[in-house]
Amino acid sequence: MADRFGHILCITSFGESHGPSVGVVIEGLPPAFPIDLEHIHRELQRRRPGQSKLTTQRNEGDDFKIVSGVFEGYSTGAPICILIPNNNQNSSDYDHLKNVYRPGHADRVYDQKYGIRDHNGGGRSSARITAGWVAAGSIAKQFIQHVAQIKIQSVVSKIHHLEVNDIYHLDWQKAEDNIVRCPDPEMAEMMIQYIDSIKNEGDSVGGIISTKIENCPLGLGEPVFDKLNAEIGKAILSINAVKGIEFGAGFAATDMKGSEHNDTPVGGSNNEGGITGGISNGKTITFNTAFKPVSSISKSQKSIDKDGNEIELKIEGRHDPCVLPRAVPIVEAMTALVIADHWLMNLKNQIMTQI
Repeated sequence: MADRFGHILCITSFGESHGPSVGVVIEGLPPAFPIDLEHIHRELQRRRPGQSKLTTQRNEGDDFKIVSGVFEGYSTGAPICILIPNNNQNSSDYDHLKNVYRPGHADRVYDQKYGIRDHNGGGRSSARITAGWVAAGSIAKQFIQHVAQIKIQSVVSKIHHLEVNDIYHLDWQKAEDNIVRCPDPEMAEMMIQYIDSIKNEGDSVGGIISTKIENCPLGLGEPVFDKLNAEIGKAILSINAVKGIEFGAGFAATDMKGSEHNDTPVGGSNNEGGITGGISNGKTITFNTAFKPVSSISKSQKSIDKDGNEIELKIEGRHDPCVLPRAVPIVEAMTALVIADHWLMNLKNQIMTQI
């Protein structure tokens, strides 16, 4: 199972949804770097379940413990291991799923690939494991802010049919003022009401998270196969429920002519989204991430059991009617890990050219 991510700054993810804990091991962070524990706590609180009426009511506090790699508030250069206990799991909610495959979930493919699966909340395939990613991403965020003043922020720009126009021209600081994390206050209220109505129907909805990376220096990205957009794409597509990603103008570029799409090197348009030929070009990096509706819904659905028999399934338990508000810090975290990793790769390249 591929649980490791990164080149120089690497993370190894571990844990299951209903196991004793989830967590992460971070390797490659330089020594003597100050670690802000409160920043890690804040990021985990942004991701944690039970934070509002729009999220699953599994009420995890997401407290964490660093068990290695940090001494007196500074990184030592050794692997940093972070543990996040699971304290509010109800495994009995999943007893009826032991021999049943849930529609839209990885149950069947896991079972066929590995010959074994943890039916309690999906085990390793659960989005619960992203808590460790957010903890690691918090440290990556701190690192790139410290060394290069790089800032990463994501916001919700679309929920189902409700979409914000000109998302990159709004004040994104307003996004954290509401529980849906949308920078348009009026649209945010409509989104909240809509998600609440979908929750009452026992259904779910998806949408789009928009991200921008400001002050990213020119030159990050390693063509041919480690292009910056490809690396970010891999990181983001590793997040549960993500179905697509587009940079800059994205698919709208198919409706443009070359004369309309081409960006000038300095200023002007940013249709390429801050990445040219797989390398950051010094402009703000922008991309959109598409999330599907959450697969766990309480409406009755057709499925099959392990013997291939057709069944009617009604999923019980506590689930998000829309994953996007809690996914915002996950998108930021995975993006930060890629940028920090490539910043270190660039530093290595610069050292090699001076030898």
